[in-house]
Amino acid sequence: MLYIASDHAGFQLKNYITNFLKNQTSSVFKDLGPKVFKEDDDYPDFAFALTKEVAKNKIHKGILICGSGHGMCIAANKTKGIRAIEGYNIQGTEMGRRHNDANVLCLAGRILSNEHAAAIARIFLETEFAKDHRFMRRNKKIADYEK
Repeated sequence: MLYIASDHAGFQLKNYITNFLKNQTSSVFKDLGPKVFKEDDDYPDFAFALTKEVAKNKIHKGILICGSGHGMCIAANKTKGIRAIEGYNIQGTEMGRRHNDANVLCLAGRILSNEHAAAIARIFLETEFAKDHRFMRRNKKIADYEK
C-alpha cells in the first residue's frame, strides 16, 4: 500500500500527484489528507499519521509533501522503521531507494514543478532496493540504533 499526505504548502502538488497515480500507475494508494486546504495546519500531524501506517508493513511506502520537503522529512524520520528521503531529483531518489531502501519520499510543493515531482514519484515507486550486502549492512546499523 502507498500512502500520501501533505500540509497546506504541499496541498496542490498532492492533488496533482494523486491524479497522476490514478491515471499513470497501477499503485494502490490512500490519501491521508488534508482533504481540504487549511492554511494553518501543521506538517508533523500528517507526517506522523502517514509514518504510523508505513511502519506497520515493510512493503508499505509513503509520499509526504510540504513546502520544502525538509519539515516532512525531519518529522518522518522520527518514526522507528522509517527511512525518509527528500526527492529533489530523479538520480538522488533512485539512489535513495536502491541503496537505502527508503520507504518514504518527501517532496517540495513550493519548489518542484508538478511534472518533475511526478517523475520523481514514479522513480521512487519503480525502483527496487538493491539488497547488496553493503547496503543491507548499513541499513541494519540504522535499525539497530533505533532499538
